[in-house]
Amino acid sequence: MNTIMRKSVLGIAGLAFAGGIAGGPIAAHAATPAVDAKPVAVVQTDKVDAAKLIPHGVQGAQSHIDLNDEQVGNVKAIIAATKKSGMDERAAVISVATSLQESKLENLGHLGDRNDHDSLGLFQQRPSSGWGTPEQITDPIYSTQAFLKGLKQVDGWKDMPLTEAAQTVQVSAYPDAYAQWEQQAADLVAHYWNS
Repeated sequence: MNTIMRKSVLGIAGLAFAGGIAGGPIAAHAATPAVDAKPVAVVQTDKVDAAKLIPHGVQGAQSHIDLNDEQVGNVKAIIAATKKSGMDERAAVISVATSLQESKLENLGHLGDRNDHDSLGLFQQRPSSGWGTPEQITDPIYSTQAFLKGLKQVDGWKDMPLTEAAQTVQVSAYPDAYAQWEQQAADLVAHYWNS
C-alpha cells in the first residue's frame, strides 16, 4: 500500500473513530431505533499530501488571480509535463508558481516594447539564452520540461524554499517574487494533479 493511500485510509478511519466518540453521547439520547451496524468500506481518496506541496510553509504575503480556461489549460499542461519528466507534485508547485510570476500562466509571445529582451512563453524563457527556439518555448509542455531540466540540476531543490529553487533556475531580477504564488500554485496542483 503506498504512503498516500495509507495516510488517506488512516485519516478516514481516524475521522470515523473521532466522529463516533464525539457523536456517541448525542446519538445515545436520540429517539431513533438502533440499526444493525455493518462494516463500511474505506474509500481511497486521491488527495495530494498538502505537506508535500508546501514543506516550508508560505513565505510572505500571498497573491491570487482568477484563472480563465487558457490559464487552467496551462496549469494542466505544466502538471502533465511534470509527470512526464518523472517529477513529483512539489516540482509542479514550483513550476506553476514560477509561471504565475513570469506570465500569470499565459503563453506569451513577443510583447514588443514591453518584452523583456526576447523572453517568451509561460516561463519567459529566452531563445538567446539557450532555452530553445521561439516555437519550442511557446509550447507549454516543452517550456515546462526545459524549466524542470534546469530544476533537476539544482542541488537540493527539494529542500529549498520555493522562491530559492525557482530563482536558481530563472535568475530573475526579482528573486523573491516567486514566493507570493506558492499557496495558489499548491492549491492548483492539489486540485488538478489527479484529474
